Amino acid sequence: MKSRNLTLLLDLYELTMANGFFEEVPEKKGYFDLYFRKIPDKGGLVIYAGLAQVIQYLNELQFSDSDIEYLRKMETFSPAFLEYLSNFKFECDVWSVEEGTPVFPNEPLITVRGPLVQAQLLETMLLNIVNHESLIATKARRICMVARGRSVMEFGSRRAQGADAATYGARAAVIGGCSGTANVLSAKLFGLKPLGTMAHSWIQSFSTEREAFLAWMKIYPHNCLLLVDTYDVLNSGVPNAIKIFEQLKKEELYSNIGIRIDSGDITYLTKRARKMLDEAGFKNATITVSNALDEDVIQNVLEEGASIDSFGVGEKLITASSDPVLSGVYKLVATQEDNKIIPKIKLSNTVEKTTIPGFKNLYRLYDKEGEVQGDLLSLYAEKIRGNSRIFNSDPNKTQQKKKMHGLVLKPLLVQIFKQGRLVYKQPKTMEIQETSSQKIGKLPAACLRLKNPDIYDVYWTHQLKELRAKMIDEFSD
Repeated sequence: MKSRNLTLLLDLYELTMANGFFEEVPEKKGYFDLYFRKIPDKGGLVIYAGLAQVIQYLNELQFSDSDIEYLRKMETFSPAFLEYLSNFKFECDVWSVEEGTPVFPNEPLITVRGPLVQAQLLETMLLNIVNHESLIATKARRICMVARGRSVMEFGSRRAQGADAATYGARAAVIGGCSGTANVLSAKLFGLKPLGTMAHSWIQSFSTEREAFLAWMKIYPHNCLLLVDTYDVLNSGVPNAIKIFEQLKKEELYSNIGIRIDSGDITYLTKRARKMLDEAGFKNATITVSNALDEDVIQNVLEEGASIDSFGVGEKLITASSDPVLSGVYKLVATQEDNKIIPKIKLSNTVEKTTIPGFKNLYRLYDKEGEVQGDLLSLYAEKIRGNSRIFNSDPNKTQQKKKMHGLVLKPLLVQIFKQGRLVYKQPKTMEIQETSSQKIGKLPAACLRLKNPDIYDVYWTHQLKELRAKMIDEFSD
């Protein structure tokens, strides 16, 4: 996407706090974790997405002359602070989980360390990016999972909440498993496969449906995918499509043929259409369906025996309409003074809103066969040994303690920026999709279920568990 100045896309209190930090503690460093509290749709996992856009945002972070002039007219900020912003140079360290990784509640997806005056400014935009793209990638994974290996095409641009939601949402959908997108801009920017057929307006533009199909065949003989529900799927659309395919067969151009159905009883229509195509000798003709699909509809029609080769999924994917919010937050977890890290905690009346203090590491635990056994949160400087005991973060789990014996730790957080300099090479989107699928395949099957998934095991080290308990007691007195 063409570079835009999005520096002021932040909440006002980020600036007022940053101004305060600049005036009172200009050199003080803070540690912030970005994480989410709840999995959408009562699912088993979230697919992390948005890192590429986070990197672009941080690389381009600067205050323009017009930004400074606007802030000056507010008469809120000190002249020295505005001067600092006018010469802004990003100096933070940033760690992140890699895109496409399946992640779980309360795990740090991004950790930022740097001057409080800078790290505080990042909250709004980082949450905006990660909450949106991870939400769409997660919805796409649910949909692609129930499609049982059939292609799922992202068709949602016309119903997305704005151009950015359409463009970056399409990328996130592909990370989540979609085979491509109808959004040509997204396909161009991110190396995705552009996909599509025709709209009803093409059929309506001609005197008859058959004339419309003939015209399409002449223009696109090597990609003849015909929309058959403008008038009558079984009595008009499919019979006319078969006549076109017969003509292509005579010319030996029928290797990529198919129909799309965008309305009606999907199960009944696809079964009948498949029978008609097969009896006419076109077993290779594909059937694509669209029209307000989601994981529940797709699962139902496939269980009913619908004959479908691919799905075009639009509004319910690009808006994640069944649960359209990922509850991501950006919280201060530590400060640093004279090279000493001081853990910080935010208490709440509810456990889920009480933060996990300290600068932390996140690991994925594997057994000797390479299967995932859970995740582990530790304090950054901890040394974890084979005889270490770890503790389940979910108090409802029967097995509360576990020994590290025989488990292999793989760090999930990698450094992205070092003192403001990018040190990470971002993979291409389709590479992310492939590695994401591999990572999902190693997870326990019980947490992958669409309905009533098992809660994935996230463990804490004894040191982290004790630190949190101690701080809760300290501030509860």
